[in-house]
Amino acid sequence: MSISDLFDSGFRNRNKGHFSAIVRVALSDGAISPEEKQFLDKLAIKLEISQAEYEEILENPLKYPVNPPLMHTHRLERLYDLARMVYTDEHVMAEKEHNLLTRFALALGFTAGNVNYIVDKALKLVDMNVDLDTFTYEMQHMNR
Repeated sequence: MSISDLFDSGFRNRNKGHFSAIVRVALSDGAISPEEKQFLDKLAIKLEISQAEYEEILENPLKYPVNPPLMHTHRLERLYDLARMVYTDEHVMAEKEHNLLTRFALALGFTAGNVNYIVDKALKLVDMNVDLDTFTYEMQHMNR
């Protein structure tokens, strides 16, 4: 039994929404790089996205809405995944990708008043190649 079998279809739809958001980031520059493809493949397994769902989302990533998690730590996990996707493109980030990440951060429930600060901090942490636990801790304590 997989972990998603323990939860309702809403859980699976949130995973699809999260995955489609990351696909949108990957496609923001018009193509998915080999590094982005590798990341998507790993994330699809982690989120239990089937091959058919994977292909469907690649064809139409706008089909699933971004559903922000209720818990702040889960929002940070999603931001971590999105920031890693933006950053995988050979450490070159176009303004378009930065703006897309900012929009997704807003969709995840981060406030407009500090979203740029949050996105910049997230990208700096990803640049330092921190793990998820360090990322979460640093994001939760960034105003110290």
